[in-house]
Amino acid sequence: MGKRLRKLLPAKAYEFCSNFSCYFKLRLKNILPAEIYKFFSFSHQFKLIRRRVFGRATSQLETTKARPRRVKEGFFEKYCKGSGIDIGYGGDLVVPNCQGWDIEHGDAQYLKGLESDNFDFVYSSHTLEHLINLEVALKSWWNVLRRNGYLIIYIPHRHLYEEKKTLPSAKNPDHKHFFLVEEDDPPDTVGVVPLIKRVLTNHEIVYAKECSENGEYSIEIVVRKHC
Repeated sequence: MGKRLRKLLPAKAYEFCSNFSCYFKLRLKNILPAEIYKFFSFSHQFKLIRRRVFGRATSQLETTKARPRRVKEGFFEKYCKGSGIDIGYGGDLVVPNCQGWDIEHGDAQYLKGLESDNFDFVYSSHTLEHLINLEVALKSWWNVLRRNGYLIIYIPHRHLYEEKKTLPSAKNPDHKHFFLVEEDDPPDTVGVVPLIKRVLTNHEIVYAKECSENGEYSIEIVVRKHC
């Protein structure tokens, strides 16, 4: 059903429906009797198992939206060589040769089961804002990255996406944080550059920038792991 909706609806309308679906699930948990909600939870668990066994259907999400700009910039040749992992990929892999990780594989904050120094690049699009503990997540992602590899994070820009300063998000109730490039703005907004500097060691920020081409509304940051 989701794939059919994506084909039938304009991008903005599909995004609205997806966000409403997330809100609806949260409301169900609050209003349904426990036994009935367990039935819905069982159905969700079955879907996760199916995805883990058979994989996810291909989708066109924020990563696809950024592709034309990245091709022009030589992004893939510079930062996506070798073996990589796409955390929270949702069926929209950044490059075909990388491994996808999503909720059916485990908690993105911890990446349990993955070895240290395992990937040449670690990429994540529009996932960090859904995680409770940013520091734990970044340290876990950094841990599986090899020396001289690249951590690439793509997240919604507060001014371009939210157009407000405090939670809850008007567009996605599951968002736990808002982001700006350089500036922390408590209580809900985190500057991604100060965050990287606080949490990661032995690193070089290659760039951090606002991306607004082709319908993008995001921050993109590339961080190199030193030897």
